[in-house]
Amino acid sequence: MYLADSRTAPGVPDTAGRSPSPGRRAAVPATVFTLGTVSLVTDISSEMVTAVLPLYLVAELGLSPLGFGLLDGIHNGVGALVRLAGGRFADRGPGGHKAVAAVGYGLSALCKPLLLFAHGVPLIGAVLAADRTGKGLRTAPRDAMISLACAPSARGRAFGVHRAMDTAGALIGPLIAFLVLRAAAGGYDAVFTVSGCTAVLGVLILLLFVPGCTASPGHHSAPEGRAPLRAVARRPEVRRLTACAVLLGLATVSDSFLYLTLQRRLDLSEAWFPLLPLGTAGAFLLLAVPLGAVADRFGRRRLFLCGHLALLGAYGVLAAPLGGSPALLCLALALHGSFYAATDGVLAAAAADAVPEAVRGSGLAVVQTGQAAARFACSIAFGAAWAAWGDRTALEAAAAGLAVSAAVSALLLRPSGSPENAGSPEDAQSTKSTKGPAL
Repeated sequence: MYLADSRTAPGVPDTAGRSPSPGRRAAVPATVFTLGTVSLVTDISSEMVTAVLPLYLVAELGLSPLGFGLLDGIHNGVGALVRLAGGRFADRGPGGHKAVAAVGYGLSALCKPLLLFAHGVPLIGAVLAADRTGKGLRTAPRDAMISLACAPSARGRAFGVHRAMDTAGALIGPLIAFLVLRAAAGGYDAVFTVSGCTAVLGVLILLLFVPGCTASPGHHSAPEGRAPLRAVARRPEVRRLTACAVLLGLATVSDSFLYLTLQRRLDLSEAWFPLLPLGTAGAFLLLAVPLGAVADRFGRRRLFLCGHLALLGAYGVLAAPLGGSPALLCLALALHGSFYAATDGVLAAAAADAVPEAVRGSGLAVVQTGQAAARFACSIAFGAAWAAWGDRTALEAAAAGLAVSAAVSALLLRPSGSPENAGSPEDAQSTKSTKGPAL
């Protein structure tokens, strides 16, 4: 792996996405590393808030599990309402990917200081909704820029590099939140202030150092670029991936609920709660790049399903009557991080394989929207189940749902003669190009 300009370095795809010369390993382009830096800084900001938010809402404001489930659903699901718009806007006009991503990052940066003034549930919900709107706008354009900057055969590894850098921010953010909570007199307000300043830095890096256009010249005027969004969503591979993302998302319990469950199992003090995401982030960071390379070689859809088996294992560990053993903590967080390493960037790489570059943002947005909307529903349902039955029974129900969803998804994602990804054994079953016919 080496840093390179994707347009000029040997062995690297040009901006049209052509594969590298035979026998040479595709490089991870400079654009991926720069976007990774933006995500690293932004994730430091976001995870500072995410690390303290569950405790702030439940312990400080006294929210019930159902109330927290509603707010957590807003935090994770509102972005689904704007992802399609973000992806579609990004596919139109030169430089559209960067422009839409910048708007999304900027909106999220503005929301962090607003938490200083939002102390009631309705106001906090509104701020979280605006923050997730920014995330929804930026995610598909950012992932489109990554996919367009690298060779199809190296997309899994490129997304793995980006997600590893992103996760480094997820490691640093909770640690800073922990230190700020212990050292600053302002407590939660101090965390929100530092988070806002950090988010502004991420926007500046994006504006100053990320190239304005990563796709081939003139691709925005291609016929498929003007196709209706429903035509993109009707592509067979997009439909199958979206269906599986929705099914599995409906049984994916949010991180916040998992950490709250861990805290109750181990009877951790509030001061140590912000450090729980570090375990997940550590496993994610270590495994993102290796598993991205595994996905390129052995199949992205297969690895995506295997990642959900790791999540199922984490559910089993948390639901088992193992007491407050530290081994419970380590195993659950390791499985949780493995789940993200095997699914987050891998799903984006698989979705990028399924659509032409002219509608790359739209195609990614369709899949990501389905997943985000399903997780929104899961947060609300899990919060209601926790309030009615208790955390253990709610987790057992989620585990049963995930097992069924994984079995159905395995049937939906069976190879069917269409390309799954360049550079993997599954790709040998078809010679169709990911460019595809005009929509």
